[in-house]
Amino acid sequence: MTTPSVQYTARWMNCLADIPAAQWDAMAMPLPTPAFEWAWLNNIEASGSTGPKTGWLPNHLTIWREDILVAAAPLYLKGHSYGEFVFDHQWAELAQQLGIEYYPKLLGMSPFTPAEGYRFLIAATEDERELTQIMVSLIDDFCLKHKISGCNFLYVDPEWRDRMEAHGFDKWLHHSYVWQNRGFNDFNDYLGQFNANQRRNIKRERKSVANAGIHFQVHTGEGLTPEMCAKVYDFYSDTCDKFGWWGSKYLKQEFFRLLHPVWRDRVVIFAAYTEDSPDPVGMSFCLTKGDRLYGRYWGAFEEYNNLHFSACYYEPIEWAIANGIQTFDPGAGGRHKKRRGFPATPNYSLHRFYAPELRKILSNYIGRINEAEQFQIDQINADLPIKDLQAEIPLMESGGAP
Repeated sequence: MTTPSVQYTARWMNCLADIPAAQWDAMAMPLPTPAFEWAWLNNIEASGSTGPKTGWLPNHLTIWREDILVAAAPLYLKGHSYGEFVFDHQWAELAQQLGIEYYPKLLGMSPFTPAEGYRFLIAATEDERELTQIMVSLIDDFCLKHKISGCNFLYVDPEWRDRMEAHGFDKWLHHSYVWQNRGFNDFNDYLGQFNANQRRNIKRERKSVANAGIHFQVHTGEGLTPEMCAKVYDFYSDTCDKFGWWGSKYLKQEFFRLLHPVWRDRVVIFAAYTEDSPDPVGMSFCLTKGDRLYGRYWGAFEEYNNLHFSACYYEPIEWAIANGIQTFDPGAGGRHKKRRGFPATPNYSLHRFYAPELRKILSNYIGRINEAEQFQIDQINADLPIKDLQAEIPLMESGGAP
């Protein structure tokens, strides 16, 4: 324990359950993303999905005024780079060539959740500028003392990113595929944005699912049962197993069971049924908060043509339009998304290396890396089957590479 100032006390904590949920959520609830709320992060820990055995050791920085939590940074010590969806393996290889130990590293993100929104949690009653400086200094001290190679914040909040750049963090540009509600009144409005060929394609895909005798039900809030939450794991596990080593099966079965009842209002499940059975044959698992929807996992026990597109894109989009959702981030990957109304959308991570050699290389080359990434974003979006979209796509920032 250290005392950064007279009024504040800092504690590094390895268990979120030791932090009062109400005090944590007083800072997390105002965020547009649900991924940093106490129940979500605690369920990941309590289920054993993170911990020493998985290479995700919780190491949360908390700041207290007496016994009141006034700031926090969800942080993890990582012994590998899996489950992040920001692929820094080239930096790890470079460090090895230079004789530098890359792992462990300090990571800020919601585990296994590649969705924008990471930032320090700071109480509205406190001086955010002062606490940010205190927290950055404590992180630097911790990393230097324990010979941590670097501190990395992934999928950061855009406003917070600007603030942290002023503290010397380098930004690395990436992209995800994000749907925006362009004033759609219904699914036909969504279809109307595409060229004629893609409109026919989407209609044909949806019709093939209906012709297979499949219909969808949406389960959320009071309509979500413990059995349905538990069933998500079966589909999630099955999908991961199909991909073998690359399946990315990080979450334990207990995690999904813990979602009910305390977090059921954040969960939206799009379940596919046939007339032959009361049990779903496939489903997608999403999160929602305010006017945002996040796709996380999907699975199907039987192969049906285009079921994936319906469960993961078309059904959530139709529900999103009906429920006033403005932004739908369907999750990692993009091969199928860009043809269905999800343009490549910039997001950023922030990085600080503590080895002088790595820090110098990062600072010298990250601009070129970002320029190449921006070129890729522009190329992807130039080939979308969507009318009049270019004016709405974020472009490279003025004054140089992002």
